[in-house]
Amino acid sequence: MANKFVNGLNRRAFLAGTAAAIGAPALAQDVDGAGSVEIESDVTETVRRNISSFRSLDWRPYFSNLNNGAILVDITSRALHFWSADGQTYKLYPSSVPVSEELTRRGRTQVVRKVVGPSWRPTPSMLERNPEWPEFIGPGPDNPLGTHAMYLSWTYYRIHGTHDTRKIGRRSSNGCIGLYNQHIAELFGLAKVGTQVLLI
Repeated sequence: MANKFVNGLNRRAFLAGTAAAIGAPALAQDVDGAGSVEIESDVTETVRRNISSFRSLDWRPYFSNLNNGAILVDITSRALHFWSADGQTYKLYPSSVPVSEELTRRGRTQVVRKVVGPSWRPTPSMLERNPEWPEFIGPGPDNPLGTHAMYLSWTYYRIHGTHDTRKIGRRSSNGCIGLYNQHIAELFGLAKVGTQVLLI
């Protein structure tokens, strides 16, 4: 009976559902050879996304040097790129991005503070839009900033983790850039205060 059920499922839906069920951060595969993959955004809509934009990049078109390392956040492809100061380490992570253009900020900034186990306070505009939200959440599994946060020179903007893994790869934040907790922990160890950041 179980085999009959599994065989009757669409293969893509089954694989995507299984990965989501176990919480596995996984990159989409080009299963039809057309350079795109179907992603279920909800039960009523299937969206085709181009996966070719989630690819390795060279730092030179974006930065004049790698002093203190460099982070590039590509809002369109929902990817964060990191290069170490010596150019020997390159990392590429899927990310969450702001839910709307109004909440999206682009340009150059830098990491000014790093915190393990951050606490969270909604911004005044967040509380305006969501008056039912709490005014403070301490470190822990309910914290929207996850396990680590890197504060940027722009007020209220951060690169942080998230316990809600469904947000990664989506437009789901109020302005910040989110990563899986295991990815932000790795990036946290690589980046430092002074690392240059560019959001495009």
